[in-house]
Formats: sequence, C-alpha cells, structure tokens
Amino acid sequence: MHYQSAALSLNAQLYVWAIGALMVLHLGRLMVRHRPRSPFALIRQTYFSDQSYFERFLGGIPILLMQISLLPFFSAIKSAIPTLHPYNWDTTFIALDRMLFFGNDPWRVLQPFIGYAPVTAALALIYTAWLALNYVGCAWLLFAKISNNLRRQFFLCFALSWSVIGGVMATLFASYGPAFIGPMMGNSHYVVLRAYLRTVNQEHFPVVTLSVQNYLLSHFRDNDNGLGSGISAMPSMHVAICFLFYLIARELSPRLGRLFFVFFVVIWIGSVHLAYHYAIDGLVSIVTVWLLWKVSGRFLAWWDRKNGLAPI
Repeated sequence: MHYQSAALSLNAQLYVWAIGALMVLHLGRLMVRHRPRSPFALIRQTYFSDQSYFERFLGGIPILLMQISLLPFFSAIKSAIPTLHPYNWDTTFIALDRMLFFGNDPWRVLQPFIGYAPVTAALALIYTAWLALNYVGCAWLLFAKISNNLRRQFFLCFALSWSVIGGVMATLFASYGPAFIGPMMGNSHYVVLRAYLRTVNQEHFPVVTLSVQNYLLSHFRDNDNGLGSGISAMPSMHVAICFLFYLIARELSPRLGRLFFVFFVVIWIGSVHLAYHYAIDGLVSIVTVWLLWKVSGRFLAWWDRKNGLAPI
C-alpha cells in the first residue's frame, strides 16, 4: 500500500511538472509574439477568458486522473509477474530473433553500423528521454487544440496498450530480456554485448541505461513494486508507446509524423543495441498497437453512433 500511494504521488507530480513546463513554454511564446504591457492580463485573457481553453482544461481532467493512476497500476502488475507466470520465454525469443535475422543475433547485425561509443551513449540518452514523452507528450495531447475524436482515440489506445501489452501479454510471455538473462538465469548468450556496453560506460562515455538496468534488477530482487519497477521484455512498451505517438503525429502533421517515425525507429534500434529487448519484442508491439489503434477508433465511432453524438 505504501509503494502504491508513493507511486501515485510521484506520478501526479511528474504530470504536474510536465503541464507546468508546457505552460511556461506556451506563455513564453505568447509574450514574445504579443509583447503585452501586462503579462497577467495576457494570462487572464488566454486561459480564463477564452472559452475553448477552459473547456479543454475541464475535459482533460478526467483523462489526467486516469493517466495518473495508470502507470502505478502497470508497475504493480509488472512486479507481480513472477507470482503469475514463470519467466520461460527468453530462449524462444532468442531463437526467433536469430531466425528473423538469418541465423544472427540482431545486435550483431547492428553492431558494425552503430557500435561506436558516441553513438551508443547518444542512443542511451535518447532511450531514457522516452520517459519524458510519456509525460510531456501526453500532457500536451490532453489540452492541445486538436480533434477531440483523435484525442479520445489516442488515450483509449494508450490505456489499452499499457493494459494489454504491458499487462496481459507481458505476463503470458514473461521474459527477462538480454540485460537480465545473465544474472537471473545464468545465460551467457549476451555476455559480449553487455561487456561492450560496460566498456563504453567505463572508458569512453556514460551509458545511462546501465544504471537504470541495475536499478531495475535491484528492485526486482527486493520485490519492490514502486513506479517504474518490474522486469519484462516481451513486448516492448518503449516501442509500443513511440509507435502510438507516431500514429497520432502523422494525423496531426506530415512533418510531425516523419519526426516521430524516426524517433520510433531509433528507440526500436536502441532497445536491441542497449540489451533491453529482443528485436521481436518491438515487432510484436508494433502489430499490437496498430490493431489497438484501429479497435479504439472503431469502438469510439460505434459509441458515438449509439449515443447519437456528432464527430468533434
């Protein structure tokens, strides 16, 4: 109970900080554009006099409350996987990866192209920045001036992704992933990749994901179910959420869609190179998110027809 209340509190704080950061950026942009005599008058006119801002704020609160409770709930489910299902899928996913890459481990195929210390360190930073996407990206979509139907489809798909992919599928296909099969299973299949990452971290540039992996391993062994705890490789939530952001970004702007497509591909490559995931983890996530996106859109369309609601 203590862990859950602490996780909820921390998650709420992260969303408040994300919303605050977006407001500061938005206000800064307005100040530069309009150069008002009274900044407070501009704030009052923008956020309190404009009915559309007020309506979007009120409409976003229920979704915000759902978002605050979602990730702590997911962390608790993820931490409970060992009590629900044995971690017995790793060898299968290693074999599937090798089959997809013609008898080679995917990380070995990538290594000649990205196996350089600066590239590895940069990928680790970008991979860690994914966390900000969950908060700043979602906070922006909560209150942005976009189609309400598109907003609803995104957040329904977001909740389903964490529940179906991060909950149900992660439990049914419980696996440790390349970074953890050594310490947890005594499997040395990825010892060379792990040695490369440690060498880069110790001799060249910090690989920030290594400290995160150590944190996850320590908390997993301590049965800690706080925010962000738990170990699960299949499917990849990093890839899933990035692909979901790509799906909505391409609906908002072709340029934004291209940007998020590149980010999603980089995260998928990073998930393999940084020993978090098997390549097939990302592939399964992509297919599942695409299906959930379609289901979410069709469900909301059916719901609106059933209740006589017009598209917004």
